[in-house]
Parts: sequence; structure tokens; C-alpha cells
Amino acid sequence: MRFLTGCFLTAFLVLAYNYTRAQAGFPVIHGKVSDERHLAAEASPVMLFAAADSSIVKHVFCDKNGRFTITVKPGKYMLLVSRIGYAQIYKGPYELKSGDDIAVPEISLSPYLPILPELKEVSITAQREYIEVKPDRTILNVQSSPVAQGNSALEILQHDAPGVHADTHGNISMLAHQNALITIDNKPVSLTGQDLYDYLQSIQGNTIQRIEEIYSPSAKYDAAGAGIINIVLKKSSNAGTNVTVNAGAGYGNFYKANAGVNFNNRMGKVNVFGNYSYADNKADHKILTDRTINYRNILSDYDVDYYATLQNYNHNFRIGTDYAITVNHTLGVLISGTNNNYDKEKNNSLYITNQGILDSIIKTKSQVNGGLSNISYDINYSGKLDTAGKTLSADFVFNNINRRYDEDIDNNFYNAAGSSYRPALYLQNLSPSGIRIWASKIDYANPLSKTALIEMGIKFSWVKSNNDLVFGPKVNGVYQSSSLSNNFIYNENINAAYINYTNNIGKVNLIAGLRAEQTNSDGNSITKMTLVKKNYLDWFPHLKLNYSADEKNEFNFSYDRGLTRPPYELVNPFVNFVDLYDYKKGNPNLLPQYTNNIQITHTYNKILKTTLYGMVVTNFSKFVDYVQNDSSKVSVDSTRNFGTYYVAGLKFYAPVTFTTWWDAKFLLDIAYQRLKAYPGNGDLDKGTPDINFSSTQHFTIGTTIDADIIGKYESPNFYGIGQNKSQYEVNADISKKLFNKNGTLSLGINDIFNTYRDRSTINYQNLNMTVYDKIETRKVTLNFTYRFGNISLKGTKKHDTGNEEEQNRAGGVAGSAP
Repeated sequence: MRFLTGCFLTAFLVLAYNYTRAQAGFPVIHGKVSDERHLAAEASPVMLFAAADSSIVKHVFCDKNGRFTITVKPGKYMLLVSRIGYAQIYKGPYELKSGDDIAVPEISLSPYLPILPELKEVSITAQREYIEVKPDRTILNVQSSPVAQGNSALEILQHDAPGVHADTHGNISMLAHQNALITIDNKPVSLTGQDLYDYLQSIQGNTIQRIEEIYSPSAKYDAAGAGIINIVLKKSSNAGTNVTVNAGAGYGNFYKANAGVNFNNRMGKVNVFGNYSYADNKADHKILTDRTINYRNILSDYDVDYYATLQNYNHNFRIGTDYAITVNHTLGVLISGTNNNYDKEKNNSLYITNQGILDSIIKTKSQVNGGLSNISYDINYSGKLDTAGKTLSADFVFNNINRRYDEDIDNNFYNAAGSSYRPALYLQNLSPSGIRIWASKIDYANPLSKTALIEMGIKFSWVKSNNDLVFGPKVNGVYQSSSLSNNFIYNENINAAYINYTNNIGKVNLIAGLRAEQTNSDGNSITKMTLVKKNYLDWFPHLKLNYSADEKNEFNFSYDRGLTRPPYELVNPFVNFVDLYDYKKGNPNLLPQYTNNIQITHTYNKILKTTLYGMVVTNFSKFVDYVQNDSSKVSVDSTRNFGTYYVAGLKFYAPVTFTTWWDAKFLLDIAYQRLKAYPGNGDLDKGTPDINFSSTQHFTIGTTIDADIIGKYESPNFYGIGQNKSQYEVNADISKKLFNKNGTLSLGINDIFNTYRDRSTINYQNLNMTVYDKIETRKVTLNFTYRFGNISLKGTKKHDTGNEEEQNRAGGVAGSAP
């Protein structure tokens, strides 16, 4: 391990050093942008794009003096300068050679005129780098990767996203293994666990514009314990009609297929947009557990071989319209939804051994027919209130989520010789549920000066979840309801308000905010006649300081406090049957976990980034806890507030250009994490290092072919109560542009060596167990995308709905308004 760590550090430092030296010979282009009054056009975007294929190479903003500076490798380029309310200006082309220092004459912007016929002759293909790293976030520009467009959102997070860990149980994290808040167009998704896993699997990459990993979100966002992963869906606001179609197929252990269409039509004041995608995906899942129990000097082994195949049929749709009431006021309506139907076949073999001698075998087979539908209705408004820049936006959203789960379970019992020793046991497990979410929010922004801005807003949400469990054996050919059956109703109301203050003070940019969230909830187990009520008020401060020491050195400091509320399914007290000796159970007394997070970042030359971070999590509960009864041999999987979790780490990011056709990005994250149990949960007080390393190698072959090789590695670590083995994978892809670059054909291979799996050992208190968990990850995919219509470079307007966090916890989402 020390040798491996040393190799990574040495390679990283050598590459960073060589890159810094290489930068010295790169040409520089700089200039000044002013408005019609010859005043500095501060914060105006300046794009540098390749003259050969119009692909964007660099994107910077003018400083307070209206000046910009771009360092780039030698080549032929053009400049595009833009500003809201002003006409775009193109300059160039410029032939930049090694060592050049080009001063562009002052660029003067002119107010935008309603009719600019000359712009019709300009056609630009905006091609950003696939992975962009900024001081406060990492961005995956999915539309820049033809292969990513053919994968699902889940697969992009699993295989491409730097620093993101997505396991087989729907846990998705990007910092210290703590679950990130998943949002769609800045709106939380109300799904967790298997529902979240299935939902992200159903979102096709061709419907995604980009994915943002936001490490320290402001107080405007719902309080998040460990950052936000924001999936921004495609929506064009170009005039005329634009359509993109795609189709793909793949094969791993089973076949996969997907198809979809995106469209928008903007005529005058009305913009109609939407998409539809379908995915048919079959995959398998294998889990091996070995549980050793020492009871009254008898050593028993309960070994389980679990194998399941899951076939999903996913439909996603979104259709909406924006109406420009006036130039400054827009009203939008959006209806979106997902419908996921699945068939699952489970085979579970339990081998019971006493004193090393096989005692018996229990084979459990089950057929599951399930599904989840989520329809979202959203009405939104956004407006500019005056010429000073005051804005107001509002959203009202209703979500209707329905889940069904019908399972027939057959248990057959055999002795060591393979003969049946008791009659088969037939069980029925029916667990439908319905979730209704109402959410509304209002946001207001007021520029206090040219550099200062104040934002404030309020949000209200109401959730009602009705869950039924009908569980019992078949007696005389008729299923009976057992004592495990239950009806559980959960109600929750969250009232939130926030205020943000932003200002530029010399070289320092300040963002300070405070968010308050009041929670009222009650969980009523009607059958068991138990009621659990919770009422609490929490305050979440946020502070971010950005200091630009000079043109090449930038420092960021951020502090925020957040919480992670338990998913609705974890507070549901239902008992979920796995086999006769293995159950899963919810905990209605589960409390939120709270996170305090500090990060200090240094960015050199807007390229090399180093981040020092620390995190303390109280009421820590983000792992599966096992409670084992040695006498009955039954193990119950549950979640409880276990203790306090501490993390300190250092992250390095460096892009390296080897040649004009080969560049790479490297990310190294070295952390130390420690968990200390609360009294009553044992005496655990243990720490471990955790090293994450990822590399993306990009190759440009001519003007129409691109290829990537992506590798990820995580070292062995101790997390929760389990000692985890290392994880690693390698992915590759190649794409070819066709039909005057309007079409793209791509071929990708995920997890080439089939090495991505979870392996852990648990040895705590009376529990001694090993776990091997492997889903189907190796697959080959072939995708074709074609776009037609009025394709031009233009910004996209986005709307936020108000129920993202609630949808995230509900376990299923409909999609959100952009």
C-alpha cells in the first residue's frame, strides 16, 4: 500500500511539474472589453474557439477592469465576446505560435438590436471539455462525450465522475462516503435506495446537458450534508425547431437497448420543449455472505449464495412550455414523469454448517413484479422587476408517486444428503405505497450595488406517505396475514427560509448566508398502534471567501453546516423478508445526521487545484448495521444513529497536455477517516486512510474521431463497521462524427476487466461476516445520435422546482423543470 501510494504521489508531482514548465512556452492572448460608454465590461464572457472546427477551447470572464488573459497551446483561434443585452462580437482568426504574446485591440460592445440578420450566417459547434474542474465544483459536460450520451446517469456517475462513489444499493457520495443530495435542474429528487438506483439508470445520457458536483452549496440550496450532485437536463431556447434523436444497444451478461428524442420549438413568445426516452435493461446481481456464529461452544456458519436477475422497462418523459408575458417576465408549465416496471427473479441458497459439518440447506426462490410511477406537475414564474437587476421567481410543484411490489416466495428445506426434511413454506409479500408531495418556494434577488447582491427566499413542503405491508404464509391454498403485516402513515412538513449576501471587496469575493429549516413529522404505525412525533428547528450557516492573489493564484475558503434527513423508507418500521434468518427493518426513531464541513482550495493558473478539507458528522447513520441474535441465528439489518464520524483529507487535480492530440486529467484524494461509537453501540473507535485516484486520457484523432480511457482506484478502507477491500476499474470509448458533424456514432466498454465490486469483512461485537457484492458492470455499448433543426450557440434558461429534497428521500422522481 505504501509503495502504491508513493507511485501515485510521484507520478502526480512529476506530471504537475512538467506541465507547469510546459506552460511557460504557451502563447498568450489578452485584451480589454468595454461597453458603448467605453466603460469596463466587467464579468463579460470571452470564448476562445478553434478556427478549424469551432470547438470551444477556453472560456474566461473579464476582470473588474474589463481585461481578459488566455493562455493556450499553439494553434489558430477565434474570439467570441458576449454580454447580456449586447450583440455578440467575433474577432480573429489569430495564428498563435509558441511564445507569442498577442494584444487584441480594445473590443467595444454595442447594445443588442432586435433584428440582426447577419447572425444567421454564423454557425458554431460549442464543444466543451468533458470534465471541467472549478474551485467550488467539478462539471461533466455530458454533451461533449458521445459515449456518455449512450450511458445512463447512474453509469456516468459510477464510471466517469471524478471522486464519486455509487454503490449497488443506491448510495451516491462524492466526499468521505457521505450521501450527496441528488438534484435534477437544482431540484432535489425524492428517491433513495433501490428506487434512486433504478431512476438514475432510467435517465439516458442523451437527455443530460451536464452533471455538476457542487462541494459547498450556498444557503439557497436545501441543507445538504455532503454536497450536491446536480443533473442538468437538456433544453434549448434557440429560435425555430430543434430535434435530437438517439438509439443504442449493448450487451454484458444480458442485452440492453435504449432510444429517445429531444425537441424544442420556439416561435415568438412561446417555447415548447420536451423529451421522451425508453430503456430496456436486463442485468444480474450476485451477493455472497459468510456469517460465523459461536454460541455455547458450537461454531456455526450461515453461508448465503444470492443470485438475481432484474429486467427493467423504463419510460421517461417531459413536456413543458415557457410563455414570455413581457420581455422581462416568463411563465412556465411543466409535466414530467417516469414509469419503471420491472421483473425480478431471486434465488437464495442458505448453507448451514455446525462444527464444520453441513447440517442443512434452505433454498429460497421468489418472483417479484414491481414498478414505480412518478408524475410531477410544475407551475413556475421568473421575472426581472426593474433595470437595476431585481429578480423574483416562484414555483409550485405537486408530485404523485406510486410504488407496487408483489412477491411470491417459495422456501424449500433439504438435509445434508439433499432430501427434503419438511414441507415447503410459501410466503406472500405485498407492499404497495403512495407518496404525495406538495412544495412551493419564492426567491428574490436585489443588487445593492455593482458588486453587492442580496438574495432571500422561503420554501414550504408537505409530504404524506401511505405504506401497506401484507405478509404471511399460504395455509390450505390461501395466503394468510401474519403479525409482520402493518399499515404505516408518515406525514412531514418542512418550512425553510434563507438569506445570502454576496460582495466583491477588492480582491476578495464574499458569500455569506444563513438558512433555517423547521421540521414537523409524525409516523403512525396503525396496525401496531404506535406513534412517533418529531419537531425540530435547525440553523445552517454558510461562508465562502474567494481571494485572487494575482492572475495565477486563487484561494478559496468555505464553511457550511448541513443535515441529511433519513429516507422515508428507513423510518418505515416494516420488516422486509430476505430469508428465514435474514431480515431488514426500518427505524421510526432514526434522527437526521448533521455535517460540519470546511474546505480550503488553492487554484494555480486556473488549472492546478489543491483542496484541504475536514468534516465532522454527528448522529452518523450512513451504513447498514447488523443486529444478530446468537440463539436464533437471525440477523436483522437496520439503521441507527451510531456515533460521530471524522474526516480530514487532501485532494489534488491536474490536467496535462502531452501533445496536440493527447491530454489527460488526474485526480488524487488522500483522506483519513475515523468513527467513534456512541455509548450503547459498543466501543468502536477506529480510523483508516482512504485513497482515491482517477485518470482520464483523451485522444483526438483527426477532426472527427475522439477516444478516452478512464481509470479509477480506491484503496482498502474501514467504513462503518466494515473493512473494505480495494476497488478499481478501467473504461474506454471511441466516437466518430458523421453527416457534417450532426451525427455521432460511438462505441464504449465499461469496466473492461470486470473488477468493479464491493468486498468487505465485518468483525464487531458478536458479528463475524464477509460480504461479496457484484452487479453487472462490464458491457459493450453502441450508440448513434443525430441532431437536426436550427443548431446555434445560445444560452439555456433554467427553472427550479421546489420539491427536490423531498423527492430525493421518497426514492423515486419524475424529473424536474429546467
